[in-house]
Amino acid sequence: MRKAIDRAAPQEHEAHHGAALDWRKSMSNNVAYALLVYTGLQIFVTVHALKSGSASMLPYIALVVLVAAIIPACRAFEGRWMEISDADAADPAYSPAFRRDQMFLWALAIGLPFLLTGMFKALSALN
Repeated sequence: MRKAIDRAAPQEHEAHHGAALDWRKSMSNNVAYALLVYTGLQIFVTVHALKSGSASMLPYIALVVLVAAIIPACRAFEGRWMEISDADAADPAYSPAFRRDQMFLWALAIGLPFLLTGMFKALSALN
């Protein structure tokens, strides 16, 4: 039964998305969307911190972190998937690794803006 489900996964993916399975393209799309979500959340959270009366430069540092560290880190993350061969890019056996990396990417994209701003607020409160 498990083998039948595993064999059905590529066809199910193709039928659902209308294209052949390609882990490289899927990860590239996830990275692009995650960067958009991260940027939106980072701006929203930083602006909220500024409106709450934070007079320090620390909230602005959070925005610099986006450019200085997050984009290159995501590019390196995406690069791992771009290195796989054409045959491996359509191999359903990569599904668990893809899902693991996808969950990690989205956890960072959603959690990091709040974590960074919280850290900067805590540092600001110490001063």
